[in-house]
This record gives sequence, structure tokens and C-alpha cells, in this order.
Amino acid sequence: MENAMFEDGVDCLGYITWGPIDILASMCNMDKRYGFVYVNRTNKDLRDMKRIPKKSYNYIKKVFESNGADLD
Repeated sequence: MENAMFEDGVDCLGYITWGPIDILASMCNMDKRYGFVYVNRTNKDLRDMKRIPKKSYNYIKKVFESNGADLD
């Protein structure tokens, strides 16, 4: 995104991440997890549904807090 904006002149007004919490894959199952917050469940067992931040959570939090200035 940064390269598109500053090298190619793309006018970017905002950015939306894929999804903050684990969501169902296109096959309607939890085998692949795409969010940056893990949900404690399986395809068949809801367990306690606890939300647990993944490593990517800390990265995206830093990016949001810096308004995109800190991408490392």
C-alpha cells in the first residue's frame, strides 16, 4: 500500500484488513484461520469461544496506532 501511494501516486483514503477475528473459510469450516484474533473453537465444537490475540494482532495494532507510519 505504501509503495502504491508514494511510488505510483495512488490516492488511498483508507485501508480495511481482511477480518479482525477468525472467520469461516469459503468451504464453511475453521480449518484455515484468517483473522488476527484466534477464536477457541473447531468446526464441530464451540469450546469456550475465547478470543486470543495472534502474533499478527500486535503488528496490526502498531500499524493502526501509528496511522500507518510504522510498518516494520
